[in-house]
Amino acid sequence: MNLKLYFIWILIYFSTSIYASLIEPIPTSLDLDMKKVILGKKLFFDTILSKDSNVSCASCHDLLNGGDDGLKYSVGIDGAIGVINAPTVYNSTFNFRQFWDGRVKDLKEQVIEPIENPVEMGHSIEAIISDLKNNSKYVEEFSNIYKDGITEDTISDTIAEFEKSLITPNAPFDKYLKGDKTAINKIAKRGYKLFIDKGCIVCHNGINVGGNLYNKFGIYKDINSSNFGRYNITKREEDRYVFKVPSLRNVSLTSPYMHDGRFTTLKKVVKFMTNYQLGRDINSSDIEAIVEFLNTLTGELPQIVKEKP
Repeated sequence: MNLKLYFIWILIYFSTSIYASLIEPIPTSLDLDMKKVILGKKLFFDTILSKDSNVSCASCHDLLNGGDDGLKYSVGIDGAIGVINAPTVYNSTFNFRQFWDGRVKDLKEQVIEPIENPVEMGHSIEAIISDLKNNSKYVEEFSNIYKDGITEDTISDTIAEFEKSLITPNAPFDKYLKGDKTAINKIAKRGYKLFIDKGCIVCHNGINVGGNLYNKFGIYKDINSSNFGRYNITKREEDRYVFKVPSLRNVSLTSPYMHDGRFTTLKKVVKFMTNYQLGRDINSSDIEAIVEFLNTLTGELPQIVKEKP
């Protein structure tokens, strides 16, 4: 257990006053450059970013259905199948790192990797720049925002700014945290208390109810994972099966779950995590209460998503 997890455990066991503050409401708005957001949205939905012109960012991140693709593994160009479950793009701006293995630090760095991944979009940034420069509309739109026009940096910047706009505030639980005690029902309130008492909140806390630290997957039992997580990046044995803790925001919309999509229901996830991560048993009534709480983490779609691309 890392130092941060240790201190959170100390806080949980020795203070009840910090329970509510361990999860923070999503802000209702962020400081955004709307010109970049609009251009970034256009690129997010444009298949010009893929080598075969059949795949867009939106192919794996369906913004009307949880911000992921609902598949165990995503399908890229030429029907290629990925090797890890696509996380939701919603609220990803609040993650301390991007990707399950945390290999990039922010959304801007994240943009290029799927584009150049041979089983995702399979393209090259050089070819995309050329394609975009052959499109007079894109040339005009980039020139109106960036003095350098179309470059790797400006493509990444505008898509990242759009992704930054993809926050989902005003979830029932956020309203509850802000003082509306009727925003969630009694079962959800009990589920939140169990979420704390069982120890789930040790890893799932903050604005994103996760996404702000790494942890080993399978602390008490072998999780039989073919993906080694952070070990793939660092090659350090202590990082084997260590992943970025996923956000639980809108989790009821993002099945299947885990980095390998092994579960299709939240009930199975809660039972598994309590047993394998926390070393505890849990009964069906407690599972149902925690799931009821998790359902209250579904927020509102941003206005930019409701508008046609």
